[in-house]
Amino acid sequence: MTYVISDLHGYSVENLKKLLEKANFGEEDFLYILGDVIDRNGDGGVGVLQWLLYQPNAELIMGNHEAMLLACDFVFDEISDEFLENIDERQVEILQTYLQNGGDPTLRNLAELDSRTRSDVIDYLRDCPLYEAVTVGDTDYILVHSGYENFRPDRKIGDYSPDELLWAEPELDTVYYENVHTVFGHTPTVIFGEEFSGKIVRTRTWTCIDCGAASGHEPVLLRLDDNKEFRLSE
Repeated sequence: MTYVISDLHGYSVENLKKLLEKANFGEEDFLYILGDVIDRNGDGGVGVLQWLLYQPNAELIMGNHEAMLLACDFVFDEISDEFLENIDERQVEILQTYLQNGGDPTLRNLAELDSRTRSDVIDYLRDCPLYEAVTVGDTDYILVHSGYENFRPDRKIGDYSPDELLWAEPELDTVYYENVHTVFGHTPTVIFGEEFSGKIVRTRTWTCIDCGAASGHEPVLLRLDDNKEFRLSE
């Protein structure tokens, strides 16, 4: 079975494990997390990242928040007089932008890790793919963080820049590829309308699974084999 979830934004690893257990997730199954494990709440997603290091049947796809963190990886250098003298205005601006987007809990919890574990986490994030193409049953899927900015049906997914796959903001009437179904997060579904608050949104060519965990809704785990949804509270 193939499962997808997205935009956990500090959701605790303990609750994620409980949610997977509720769905009877096992060693023969595979989980894709469609970006934005980190930032905003709780431990900033650091617990989930540590868990992912040792999961052979789970994969994190790059989200815009992970990309922002990696752009700030200079903060994990040992702070010294030389570092403070050499930090430039661009680095300060990048760090301020990240903090304004909820990065504080992630940075603080990463700082508490020993240097080896922190390095392993950062290396894991650097290796995260921008998308995955999978087939489940008779359906071909592209799993990506945000959809596609500047979408054209004749563009291959490999032709999109990282920013176009990390920061897209589709409308409810956006149409993507006809022969492959796109699953993404990034856009909290409430943005498509109040009636979608906390719910998965499905259209003919795409499915959005960011149910708003960043703002207090519980994330929803979706099993692609039968489109069954799992919530911890239900």
